[in-house]
Amino acid sequence: MEIAILLLIIAVIFVSRSVKVVPQQNAWVVERLGKYHAALTPGLNFLVPFIDKVAYKHSLKEIPLDVPSQVCITRDNTQLQVDGILYFQVTDPMRASYGSSNYIVAVTQLAQTSLRSVIGKLELDKTFEERDIINAQVVQAIDEAALNWGVKVLRYEIKDLTPPKEILHAMQAQITAEREKRALIAASEGRRQEQINIATGEREAFIARSEGEKQAAINQAQGEAESIKAVALANAEAIERVAAAIRQPGGEQAVQLKVAEKAVEAYGKVAADSTTTLIVPGNMSEVSALIASAMTLVKQGKA
Repeated sequence: MEIAILLLIIAVIFVSRSVKVVPQQNAWVVERLGKYHAALTPGLNFLVPFIDKVAYKHSLKEIPLDVPSQVCITRDNTQLQVDGILYFQVTDPMRASYGSSNYIVAVTQLAQTSLRSVIGKLELDKTFEERDIINAQVVQAIDEAALNWGVKVLRYEIKDLTPPKEILHAMQAQITAEREKRALIAASEGRRQEQINIATGEREAFIARSEGEKQAAINQAQGEAESIKAVALANAEAIERVAAAIRQPGGEQAVQLKVAEKAVEAYGKVAADSTTTLIVPGNMSEVSALIASAMTLVKQGKA
């Protein structure tokens, strides 16, 4: 009975040492007699008991690594408190086992030194503006060295950049000044645009008034011209009718009578004005001579 129990114990130990089940996304490094032998892949694997042993177990998943906060000095001699997070993945289990005694510590230290080197090349303002460039340069610097450790650095992200309190106050004052400056510029631009709008409106109103006055003057001139033309045409028509009437039988006698009536009417008006001195012709034949001269003119016009 004791022998059977002993054999069972030996069988259990034998099976536990010879059969290994590796989980998914893991790699186990096997040493045979103290020397690297193989890397076990996920699934069922068999070892030689008491000769082979699992020396290292690695996860092939992407691993986030918190990089401790550190003080970095920028190009313009400003101190920054910087911390970040690094994402890496084991790609070669053998190198991860034998390339470095502790690849996690190695990657962390390299990330810190690379970050100090990159930030030391930039001025303070650029460190806030070019985070993507800083991240890319840190990844490039770490990835070159991490190849010998069987590790692939995927990305690096800066979590926080904290300048000293004095710098923060100065930056806040600068931001406030910039905002006040933009507010003043916006107000001045508004006043300028308002003045431009007022001037433009006045100019357009003046142009509209001048155009209206111009059109009114043109219309008035055209109206006066048309009026003058109509009066002239009426006078011409009246003269033509008078001339035609004179040519008719008895027309000359009518003209003589009309001239005589106008002469007598004129003398009557002069005589009615008490302030006017009336000089009566000594010979009334002068009136007849006046009428005769008028008739001569009429005849000449008739001819």
